[in-house]
This record gives sequence, C-alpha cells and structure tokens, in this order.
Amino acid sequence: MTRHAVIDIGTNSVKLLVADVAGARVVPVLEDARQTRLGRGFYQTHRLQPQPIAQTARAARLFAAQARKLGATTLRVIATSAAREARNADELIRAVQRACGVRPEILSGSREAEWAFRGAMTDPRLAREPVLLLDVGGGSTEFILGCGRAIHFRHSYPLGAVRLLEQQPHSDPPRPEELAACRAVLRAFLRERVHPELQPALDRERRRHPQHHAVRLVGVGGTATVLARLEHGLDRSPRETLEGTRLSLRRVRQWSERLWSVSLAQRRRIRGMPPERADVMLTGVLIYEAIMEVFGFRQLRVSTRGLRFAAVLEAAHGALPSASPTVQPASGLTR
Repeated sequence: MTRHAVIDIGTNSVKLLVADVAGARVVPVLEDARQTRLGRGFYQTHRLQPQPIAQTARAARLFAAQARKLGATTLRVIATSAAREARNADELIRAVQRACGVRPEILSGSREAEWAFRGAMTDPRLAREPVLLLDVGGGSTEFILGCGRAIHFRHSYPLGAVRLLEQQPHSDPPRPEELAACRAVLRAFLRERVHPELQPALDRERRRHPQHHAVRLVGVGGTATVLARLEHGLDRSPRETLEGTRLSLRRVRQWSERLWSVSLAQRRRIRGMPPERADVMLTGVLIYEAIMEVFGFRQLRVSTRGLRFAAVLEAAHGALPSASPTVQPASGLTR
C-alpha cells in the first residue's frame, strides 16, 4: 500500500485528498477543502484576478505541507474549468508552483469528465448499472454516461454554479422573478446545447441495457455533497452517511425554493450549509433541478467520490487499473 495525494484547484474551491492505494483499493486518509473562489470576477474578462490567485496558492501551500507531513509518496496538483479557460493561466501556474513546489496540470474537459466517472465507479454498487454522472463545478458541468468501466458519452459544458451566479445577479434576499429568470436561462441552455447531444446517447444507453428499467442519475462534487448534508441536517458527517443519499425531484425543488426564499445570512444558518457556500448553492441546486426536469430524472443519488479518487489511482499505477476499484470509507469527516 502506497500513499498518494492530489490537490484539486477548482473554480470555487481548492480540495485535498490524501489516500492509501493498494492495487485497485483506495483508502482515504485525509480530505480537506478551502474556498478561494478562483472564478471571482473571471467571466467578464476571462482573466484570473490577483487576489483569488494568491488565495489559491496559499491553500495549495497548506495542503502540500499536510500531504508531505502524512508521508505521501506522490503529490500532484490538477486544475479544471477556470484555469482551462483563463487567458492568464500561466500566472496561476507560477504562483501555485512557487507555493507548493509542484507544477499544476490543467485538465481538459474530456479528461476531467473521464476521471470523475472513474472515481465514482469505485463504488461497486454503481458499477453494475447504467449511470449518468453529473459533476457540477464552479465553472463547468461534466456529463458522463456509461456502465461499469465503459464510457459511452462524455462532455464538459460551460455551465457552473459560480459562472451562473455571476451571469445572473440577484438581490438579497432573491426576488421571485430572479428565480424564474435563472430557471429560464438554465432550461434554455440545456434544451439548446445539451439535449441534442445527450438525449440520443441516453436513448442508446437504455437500449444497450434493456434489463435495467432506467439510467441512474448520480451527482458528484461540492454541490451534490452539500445537498446531501442539507438533506441529513448535519454540519459535518462521515462519508458513509452522505454516500448514496437519494433526493427526489420534489425534494430538490423544495430545496431550491427554500434557498431562494431567504437572505444570504439566513442561508448560512441552515443546518448542513457550509457558510462559505451559501451564495453559490443558489445556482448549484438549480442546475441539478433543471437537468432532472429536462431529462426526466425522478431521483438523484449522491456520490462523494469522483475526480480526485481517479487522480490518486493514476498516480499510484501510471494509469487507471483495469479492474473495477473499490474504496473503503474514510476514517475522517468530509467537508
């Protein structure tokens, strides 16, 4: 068993996973996150701003020190949507490399999607049936459709919680017409950009697996995890509590209505809501609601695994294992 670490630089937050890997088995040792909002003020100019870059570099320095203290034999740093689109991504790369001694890898949308799927499929309960995996991030959403280790559709779309929050400003508390406008923008995007590509793939997947009644919708990433925390009413909870949480479309709508009906200060006090995510959850939950409505999904299942699990597996093996891997529950708490 060898110990590996990955620092994941997203549009909204920087996350750390330190895990022990033996063959296809992954045992999380430490998980942590810091919100640095790298995408703050980004979508007007497509330039990363100095303050979020500095905050991101500080988080990377802290996480690198934690990983080394825990004896990680490898440390990789990956960056996703905001870094992928930034005109000045080199400034972020230099700042992070100076801070932690590792040059960040900027993942393509296709690779990010594949890793998210591979990481989620470490749950053997998901590996036996067709799945549409959604990774709703700050700047993009990855749609990955497949079964087991076979991926039949993957695409990264410029649809993210931070991006939408900046493009659809709202009052505090939000007004009903602002909620209606944001919903309309989401549905239009999904019907015009996503539906023509994804719906035929969903139809083919259902024909490919006639023994299954439906394709299961699975959400990974921060928004899905916070939804699970809200549903359980727990400020912090073990991975095994959040893993596999199921929310009906009705419950997702109820959370949308509740979050959009109160002020930012009130959202921060809701049990299970990380205070630093109380603003971005407005748009994050609407993205899930809109996807469920447009594509006819009645239930969302939450997975606490994804991109970072695939990253440590690849670090350990040089490539993702051919066998379906398994993950043991973390001994610590998820954030």
